[in-house]
Formats: sequence, C-alpha cells, structure tokens
Amino acid sequence: MFKVVLLNDDYTPMEFVVELLEKFFSKTRENATRIMLSIHTDGKGVCGIYTKDVAETKAGTVNQYSRDHQHPLLCEVEPCNDEEE
Repeated sequence: MFKVVLLNDDYTPMEFVVELLEKFFSKTRENATRIMLSIHTDGKGVCGIYTKDVAETKAGTVNQYSRDHQHPLLCEVEPCNDEEE
C-alpha cells in the first residue's frame, strides 16, 4: 500500500488545502482541517492510504489542480511500512 502525502509550502493558503482534502480525499471539514494543521506544523501530512495506482492517480490529480490554481502545493506518493497499514 502507498500513502498520499501533501508537503507544506509557505504560499498555498490553508483554506485551499482544506478544500482540496474535502474534494479529492472525501474528508470532512474537521478531518481536513486536522490534516492541514499537521501539514503546516510537521511539514507534511498523510491524506490517505491506497493501492499504488490509486495513490499515483490521486497525487497527479492534486498536483494538476494545484498548478491550475497557481499554487505550489506538492503531493507525493510514499510506500507504507508495515506499521502504518
């Protein structure tokens, strides 16, 4: 399994991150806000855990959406270790 991770930057508005988490990862506003704050304080946050194909598709979609809205927000895919699954 693979985790989809959003990386912090100094330019993307927090509200955009929350909306993105709601739109692409079906998070509630409360959960999206919690993940956004984790990204802000820890430098990155996990959006979800998926199969490789789904994770790569979600990351690509998020990166394109961010670029389309002129934000440098970056989404990556990382393999999970056994403890996270």
